[in-house]
Amino acid sequence: MIRKSLFTLTFAAVLAFIAAPADVSAQAMESAEPFKVGTFGINDVPTVGLVMRDDQLIVDLAAANRAMQLRPQYSKLAMPDNMLGLIEQYEYGLKYRVYEVVNWLVEENLLSGDRPSYVHPVSSVDIMAPIQYPSKIMNAAVNFYTHACEGCNADELNARARERRENRGVPYLFLKPTRGAVIGDGDDIIMPYGRDRIEWEVEMAIVFGRTGKYISANRAYDHVFGYMVAMDISDRGGRPPGGFGSGSDWFVGKGHDTFAPQGPWIVPKEFYGDPMERLHQTLVIDGVTVQEARAGDMIHNIPELIEYASSLITVFPGDVMQSGTSGGTGAGRVQRATGSGYLVDGETISASIDGIGTLNHTVRIENSIPSDLSGSQLPPVRSYRND
Repeated sequence: MIRKSLFTLTFAAVLAFIAAPADVSAQAMESAEPFKVGTFGINDVPTVGLVMRDDQLIVDLAAANRAMQLRPQYSKLAMPDNMLGLIEQYEYGLKYRVYEVVNWLVEENLLSGDRPSYVHPVSSVDIMAPIQYPSKIMNAAVNFYTHACEGCNADELNARARERRENRGVPYLFLKPTRGAVIGDGDDIIMPYGRDRIEWEVEMAIVFGRTGKYISANRAYDHVFGYMVAMDISDRGGRPPGGFGSGSDWFVGKGHDTFAPQGPWIVPKEFYGDPMERLHQTLVIDGVTVQEARAGDMIHNIPELIEYASSLITVFPGDVMQSGTSGGTGAGRVQRATGSGYLVDGETISASIDGIGTLNHTVRIENSIPSDLSGSQLPPVRSYRND
């Protein structure tokens, strides 16, 4: 009886294979075109999308997948409904299904001419922060030699960099909040009421794709999903005198709403290459380039940052680590149209990384606070500093 059942199953499988369509496709192991991934408001619904054709087209990934699997040669496989789900499953086989969707779109010529309803011009969608929201954002502080010596002349910079190379120590990391702080392309950066010492920092954001603890630098990229542009907006006004602590306050300095722009989308690592060879980041305020740096200016490289971070805390898919910024921040008093120093209301900021994209934001000032506050709130900087 057992032998008969096995024979029957084997014979049925052979018949099914013979009867299958001639154009059955094997699982796609490569993508016909590079793509990026992001979260987009499409018809007022947050949607995971593919960014294609020089960042000009957004493909609703779930809708394209549904259309593709109407063909009998494609198996049915549901797509995650948010970016965290995509990242969690990507390295566990989902990326090959995404490749299959991309290859189908290309083979069927669905990205040009009379495009289907699930392919949108980028100008017609709302570009949201790609990950809503990371469980944590880890930031490297003072990780570029030029940032460690803001305003220095060439000789001072060379001397400071030489000293730092001889005594790098371990990285310094701090955490930023996520929901509330994270904003997407086009959202306003809000200067909190009375906080008039706000400055900018363009940074590369590394998105983790695999869980890990004690990840060696040699294995670091195995845990990376991809890369995006980020900014670390900072409040340099400090805390008022009195009470516990004095001077630097990282919660005040880094934790305000809108202080963690991210996006505009994520480049999967297989389409970017080694960031320590390719990274070129810039930041422009009202048309004036105030920051520009390459990876060679980093004090601790990205694999070292990953090893250090994961020695303190487990990283999970969708977690983000920002690799630091270069010289040219407000502390450097870079001259621009509105003067020098900190941000002012109405300025526009564009932060770019070659091969990824550009974040665009307008700075807006918060003009009032509720009248019934008790006085325990963070006060305006000018109430305790006049330097």
